[in-house]
Amino acid sequence: MAMNVQTATASSDRIWEKEILPALERYIRIPNKSPSFDPDWVKSGHMEAAVQLIADWCRAQAQHLPGLELEVIRLKDEKGNPRTPVIYMEVPGTKGDDTVLLYGHLDKQPEMTGWREGLTPWTPVREGDKLYGRGGADDGYSAFASLAAIRLLKEQGLPHARCVVLIEACEESGSYDLPAYIEALAPRIGKPSLVVCLDSGCANYDQLWMTTSLRGIVGGNLRVDILTEGVHSGDATGIVPSSFRILRQLLSRVEDEATGNIKVEGLHVEIPEARRQQAREAAKVLEKEVFTKFPWVPGSRPVSNDGAELVLNRTWRPALAVTGVDGMPPLSNAGNVLRPFTTFKLSMRIPPRLDPKAGMKALKEALEKDPPYGAKVTFEGEKASVGWDAPPLSPWLSKAVESASSTYFGRSAMAMGEGGTIPFMGMLGERFPEAQFLITGLLGPGSNAHGPNEFLHIPTGKKLTCCVASVIADHFQR
Repeated sequence: MAMNVQTATASSDRIWEKEILPALERYIRIPNKSPSFDPDWVKSGHMEAAVQLIADWCRAQAQHLPGLELEVIRLKDEKGNPRTPVIYMEVPGTKGDDTVLLYGHLDKQPEMTGWREGLTPWTPVREGDKLYGRGGADDGYSAFASLAAIRLLKEQGLPHARCVVLIEACEESGSYDLPAYIEALAPRIGKPSLVVCLDSGCANYDQLWMTTSLRGIVGGNLRVDILTEGVHSGDATGIVPSSFRILRQLLSRVEDEATGNIKVEGLHVEIPEARRQQAREAAKVLEKEVFTKFPWVPGSRPVSNDGAELVLNRTWRPALAVTGVDGMPPLSNAGNVLRPFTTFKLSMRIPPRLDPKAGMKALKEALEKDPPYGAKVTFEGEKASVGWDAPPLSPWLSKAVESASSTYFGRSAMAMGEGGTIPFMGMLGERFPEAQFLITGLLGPGSNAHGPNEFLHIPTGKKLTCCVASVIADHFQR
């Protein structure tokens, strides 16, 4: 029995407009920053407010989803401190204990500067097809859309497997609390044969995109000390090397400043030919949209004119970003002083299949060995999260994804790696090696997750909800 397309489309539209979008607007107003950006998250209460908002909305879905069970799980760490909570839900299946696991998160990145006039991170603003505000697309919508997809099946009386929905509150901090929850909930989760993750991206809003790989990340703080205190720059320059220049030398050990290529061999992997072919196919479909989706200043250009190479650069090659700095005063308070130290926060994206611990070790060794001028150089690692490479796609899932995309988007499905990190996927891939994965999401051109002017593309959210329902229905019939 196939899903009625017109009924599903109309129902998804109604649920989004009448129920999901109003809830998302309330959610966007909550500054529930991830623990890395709000160490006093328990005291501030914003995370709890977001948990309660989403949990209350989901509980109300019991009228549409008979047997829905919801629990907010709260564990403590080894020192007795509270871990970030997890919302755990179960919807009984039509028969048997086969399981579909749906995943998302509710914590947010910090505000970031640069929001255009009329927009702020914590004020929802709808402009046509876009809902602006922090966390809507990344990925506060996931809990709502997951249950809405199951609702579409229930409304049409379509059978489906048991569904488990897991929403964590620590993803933007590297999901450091999640392993403890996965271990504790393992008997309840069971052994999912399909995992659906709505925290990824889409290269355009015209078709369904499957994420086939994710990069990992190693990051930390690189500090260079050369003096014990600041001194007059006129007295010291030419004798004392600046900490910034030393730091610049150290970065050149790791990154070719002319090309951005990473020089540390231990941060690379062999790229599978299948992923190279996917990159070529994606580049052919996207053409210049591979890079035009970014907010370039006039006259600037990407690092290459080869679209396939650009796709591989952001999915299967390591790349460095300096995301923060300490030791430098603001311009308004910058006197003629040779500063005693400089610290950079480094974010190194690492390719799938690379052990993050090995990557962290290789990066640390490259930065700390033989410090120039005998300076004190320290690299303190903060996060090391594994990437993920999808298992081969089963014929049933390949057919189901293609059918869903063609039906609800009117175009064929596409597959491509993503440059971001979802630690949960690596955990699940290791624990459930036989599971199939549908990793997708709403982070498309211009949506700018983590940056200013983040938005959720509403029509894509509605269509994606239908696609998830369609795939879950096909999963039952496989």
